[in-house]
Amino acid sequence: MQNMATTAHPVRIRRAERGDAPALLRMVAALAEHHGDIATLTPRALERDLFGPSACASALLALNGTDAVGYAVLSSSPRLHSGRRVMEVHHLFVDSAHRGTGVGRRLMAAAVVEARRQDCGELEVGTDAENARAQAIYGSLGFAPRSPRGPRFALSLPAAGTLPEGWI
Repeated sequence: MQNMATTAHPVRIRRAERGDAPALLRMVAALAEHHGDIATLTPRALERDLFGPSACASALLALNGTDAVGYAVLSSSPRLHSGRRVMEVHHLFVDSAHRGTGVGRRLMAAAVVEARRQDCGELEVGTDAENARAQAIYGSLGFAPRSPRGPRFALSLPAAGTLPEGWI
């Protein structure tokens, strides 16, 4: 990925690396707090999901000099019925001091570059139903609202032991 910094905008975007884990953990905690949650992400889980041999996602990091000021976490999946890959922006975060300065837009532009690199035909992003500002920004970037595809279900898998009663 190219280093996306210009003289007009000093923030550069690059792929996150293992050494960025402390900054990513800090920003994940800040995003959770922003939503009234508490982050329970551990360094080990971050390593597994972003940098390990079975990583299921990647991250982009926004840097102002050497300071991490934002990130995006991306994951792709196939849509076998259509033969297309879809990339999801799982997380998008910009430090409060840098919101409104174009950092989020630059992260989204870098997400488009990464989606194209991975031969994805679509980029998805979600936001809270009450977050009108984010919805307006995504709309201004060309994203179209999408209706939910129907109910989704989850099965909590214990690390070891038996599955819930009634499991076949």
